[in-house]
Parts: sequence; C-alpha cells; structure tokens
Amino acid sequence: MFNALVVEKDEETGKTSAAVTQIGEDDLPHGEVLIAVEYSTVNYKDGLCIGPGGGLVRQYPHVPGIDFAGTVEQSSDDRYKPGDKVVLTGWRVGEAHWGGYAQKARVLADWLVPLPEGLDTRAAMAVGTAGLTAMLSVMALEDHGLETGHGPVLVTGAAGGVGSVATAILANLGHEVAAVTGRPETAEYLQGLGATQIVPREELTEVTKKPLESEKWAGCVDAVAGAMLGRVLKQMKYGTSVAAVGLAGGAAIEGALITPFILRGVNLLGIDSVMQPYDNRLRAWARIAKDLPMEKLESMVQPATLSDLPGLGRDILKGQVKGRVVVDVNA
Repeated sequence: MFNALVVEKDEETGKTSAAVTQIGEDDLPHGEVLIAVEYSTVNYKDGLCIGPGGGLVRQYPHVPGIDFAGTVEQSSDDRYKPGDKVVLTGWRVGEAHWGGYAQKARVLADWLVPLPEGLDTRAAMAVGTAGLTAMLSVMALEDHGLETGHGPVLVTGAAGGVGSVATAILANLGHEVAAVTGRPETAEYLQGLGATQIVPREELTEVTKKPLESEKWAGCVDAVAGAMLGRVLKQMKYGTSVAAVGLAGGAAIEGALITPFILRGVNLLGIDSVMQPYDNRLRAWARIAKDLPMEKLESMVQPATLSDLPGLGRDILKGQVKGRVVVDVNA
C-alpha cells in the first residue's frame, strides 16, 4: 500500500472532495510501466481537477497530477528498465488517467521520456509541464525566425509557471525580456529570472479601438489570451510571431485581428504540450537541460507535500501561486 491524493465524488450532491489515503498497485489503471513517483507539480488543470466541481475529471475515484518524474520499477516495454529515471507530461494523465499525486503510477510506455542528462527528478518537476510548454513555445518562435538583437520579447502571465520558465529561458539565450504581470510585488522575482522590463498588466488590458499600434515586440509567449492577446497582436513587429499557450484571460479575442496578420504578417502559433510526438518531447527536454539556467530554478520553486494539495489547488485557480510548485510525494 502507498499514499495518494484521491478525489471522490458524492453522486447525490455532485460535490467532490480530496484527501490523502492509501491505495495499492492493483488499484492503478492499466499500463506497461510501473513507476515509483518522486515528484509532481501543481498546474492550473490540477486545480480544476481537485476543485469542488471536479473540472476535467471523467471518472471517480481519481488521482490528479498532470505530470511526474520518478524511477521505473517494472516494465514490459524494452525501452525502459527498472532503475531508469523518467519524466511524464501530457497525454491526459491526471485528467482521464490517474496521475502523479501518488507514490506509484502505471502508464503507457509511449507517454514517457527518459530523463535527460543534467536533470534529476526534482529539477525535472521544477520545470514540469509548464516548463516543457515554455520551451516548446521558444522553439516555435525560433522556427519562425526569432533571433536575438531584434528587440524585446514579451512574456504575458510572466509570474506563472509557463511565464517564469519562458522568461528564464529567453533571458539565458540572450533576449531582452519584457515580463507582464498584474502583481507589482513579483517585479524583483521576474528581474531575478532575467527580465529587463516589467510591464504592468493594465497597460495591455486597456481598451483601444486602434487597429494597429506602434511596433514593440520581436516575439511573444502568451499564457493569458483574451483581451490581452488582442492588444499584444496590434503591437507586434512586422513578420514576428506569438506563441499562444493558455486561456486564463478567456477564449474571446477582441480587436481587428485581421490587420496584424495581413498588414504586418504576424504569426499566431498555438502550442499544445499534451500530445506532443516523442521526438518533439525528447528534443524539448534536451533543450531544457541545455538552455534553462538551473541555478534560477530554485527562485521559482515552492515546495509542497500531498497534504498541501487541496489548498494549493484552490490557490492556483485564484491566481495566487507564483512560479513552480514542486510536490514531494514521499514527504
């Protein structure tokens, strides 16, 4: 038997509750690889899964946790042997399939990636799904022509998980980074990650009827969407790109969006880390190990245990979590 955060649903009231309890290997869902989980994280989707409405969960009881890193215990797939260190992100783990908020997990081998040299399991979860998404975003911007020396790269939602890692990666690659935040108290934190400019959120949420504005940004990693994305698109330099990764600000985009695309050739790149091909995940994790300054990870990390998760799930939905929450499932 081992510890897990299990979410249950009351069929009469429809309400859900989360508590740390003991389960066994026989309770775990089907999969080719059994992993001794060491660390997981807390992401926005985890907050939805833990929350009172159940959010994205399809069946109960349920173990949330949309990513984890640990050590292989058993495997029927030749690619993984007992003792191998692995990391898992995406593939609806923690939503449709039990996830990382347990001391053991069983998953399909195709969902895993070997931990790259230079990362341990804790560092991998300091990066986590948010960090993988950030790196995929940077790679997409590079594939569409992003280079240093062409002006500042904007990062919206910069104090969150994706934004924090994107800021650190871009700064480490030599880009000027303009970090957008609605919390002035995070300015010092963002500057520590390498941001050279702090942009108050209200500057990009003020309503304007102008179809285009002055060209400011050489690229953008947008983790907010909504009205802010509509405003940002009007300010992009000619031929640049926005990597859009989240919908915290809503799915509707206001403004004359056709104008940036036609008159300035702006690219809007959707980034989905959930079902990335194996080779993309392998390349992104190798880039993370190479291009993310690991010494900056600690300033992003908030440690947590399984028993902390119900409260943290509520906090992340309220926008009260800064940086990366790393869950030690064995603490």
